Amino acid sequence: MSTHEDEVIGTVTTRIPARLDRLPWSRWHWMIVIGLGTVWILDGLEVTIVGSMAGRLSEDGSGLPITDAQVTGTAAALYVAGACSGALFFGWLTDRYGRKKLFLITLAVYLAATAMTALSFSVWWFFLFRFLTGFGIGGEYAAINSAIDELIPSKYRGRVDLIINGSYWLGAVGGALLSVVALDTDIFAIDVGWRFTFGLGVVLGLVILLVRRHVPESPRWMLIHGRSEGAEELVDAVEHRVEEEKHVRLPEPGRSITIEQRRSIGFVEIARTLFHAYPKRAVLGFSLFIGQAFLYNAITFGFGSILVKFFDVPTGNTGYYFAVIAFGNFLGPLLLGRLFDTVGRRPMIAGTYILSGLLLFGTAWLFDRGSLNATTMTACWCVVLFFASAGASSAYLTVSEIFPMETRAMAIAFFYAIGTAAGGISGPLLFAELTESGVVGDAVIAFCVGAALMVLAGLVALFFAVAAEGRSLEDIATPLSAKPAAGDAPPPAEAAR
Repeated sequence: MSTHEDEVIGTVTTRIPARLDRLPWSRWHWMIVIGLGTVWILDGLEVTIVGSMAGRLSEDGSGLPITDAQVTGTAAALYVAGACSGALFFGWLTDRYGRKKLFLITLAVYLAATAMTALSFSVWWFFLFRFLTGFGIGGEYAAINSAIDELIPSKYRGRVDLIINGSYWLGAVGGALLSVVALDTDIFAIDVGWRFTFGLGVVLGLVILLVRRHVPESPRWMLIHGRSEGAEELVDAVEHRVEEEKHVRLPEPGRSITIEQRRSIGFVEIARTLFHAYPKRAVLGFSLFIGQAFLYNAITFGFGSILVKFFDVPTGNTGYYFAVIAFGNFLGPLLLGRLFDTVGRRPMIAGTYILSGLLLFGTAWLFDRGSLNATTMTACWCVVLFFASAGASSAYLTVSEIFPMETRAMAIAFFYAIGTAAGGISGPLLFAELTESGVVGDAVIAFCVGAALMVLAGLVALFFAVAAEGRSLEDIATPLSAKPAAGDAPPPAEAAR
């Protein structure tokens, strides 16, 4: 049944998607990567600072009457709950009002909430603004991943998406090292250092906001929402810039596509598309997000506590260990990302999930035997997360490219929210309780649960992952607004394997 929102406002035939996909890599693409991808660095900085400073925040004189379990458990869960809520709220707005408006608004929300976190004077205030910080970050996931996939050429989409999502761990490296300085009471008072680090995150975010103002709206979104003239002008300008930079004439683009333009797509049609037209892809999205969300949110949130409780590492030194782990996480997407475009999505997604899960089982076994110390535990985690990080980044890539254009931001938001709620809220609460006990066997249980979910997600990918490498987004999932050419039958929803 048609609604006012779904009303067709015009029909246009265009080659804009093909024109964007045949562009060579250029300075314009670097501007997109820097303007949009760098916020993941802030996210990594934010989460790592809180995890690394859990011990300090719970000490007397920190300015907050909070316990270690409240920092790594309740506050972490509220941050993730905020991210899930923000993803759904801003994801709907992103599909309705455009990528550019929302990736500016969500960053502003994140910056304001982070600034307020630095001013925390009570537990409820800290909890509230951890939730709101997550709210902004959740919106970022939907708006930014949508824009990246729609602006980056198909040849490079996999590796760029993985590296951008993996850049979270560059922020984690910075957060870990920064926490070492902030926790040094010879430099900062016990109630000042943690506030300073949150404030620094705000400054870095403002710089990113200035760069992001120059990132354009997605021409694909403009095309579907009745702004085809603006989309044509934007792509014309980009092609001109690229030809001048490369000193070559661009080849003729591929096939055209006919679009019935609509102001927005009704929520009922979005839900019907995700679950009725693409049920196998929906199962894939759930599996990938639940596996990686539990592994990361349940375990890395409390890694500092593990070092302190089980290996007697001083609170002020945990940042060094986490910086090593975070760097290993970044190397995974950086070094393996290209293989997702060459070897293929299915073998790489399944392989990284299954291998990281098996390696985590091995780490849990060694930990349970008492065979590890702080250094070897960190080395094991580096190996596990090298593969897990590439797999986790591919979850965002997967749900952002295997559903139709009109549902992209909501699909990212929905699967992120549901998967993360399952693993990211229950995970930190469970893991904080298990590590708080100081019993090795309790921590091993959490490791094994995370490992099992990763292996199961990898097996799902082995059967359901879509061969999306090097293919246009419109070829992977036909837009709901697309009008078949004369004589053509619409392709079956899940035929593109």
